[in-house]
Amino acid sequence: MVPGVKKQINIARLKADVAAAGVELLSAHCASDRVRLQYSPQDIVAFAERRALQRAVASAEALCRFFSQIQVELGSQEDAKR
Repeated sequence: MVPGVKKQINIARLKADVAAAGVELLSAHCASDRVRLQYSPQDIVAFAERRALQRAVASAEALCRFFSQIQVELGSQEDAKR
């Protein structure tokens, strides 16, 4: 979405989508913690499917970029309230 361009949104749907995403992210976090606690990074790289690892890393990087943008917006709103 282009910053500054207003679009009408369904707020109830947005809240439901954010809540559902939060549950799915928690599930992914738990799954990755199980792997992290059982195996070393060296073993994961040596024995896991390379393409699966590359997709997982790409997904994690995309999530990091997205939530970094959210964090910046939250900070901007907090600054505006002061």
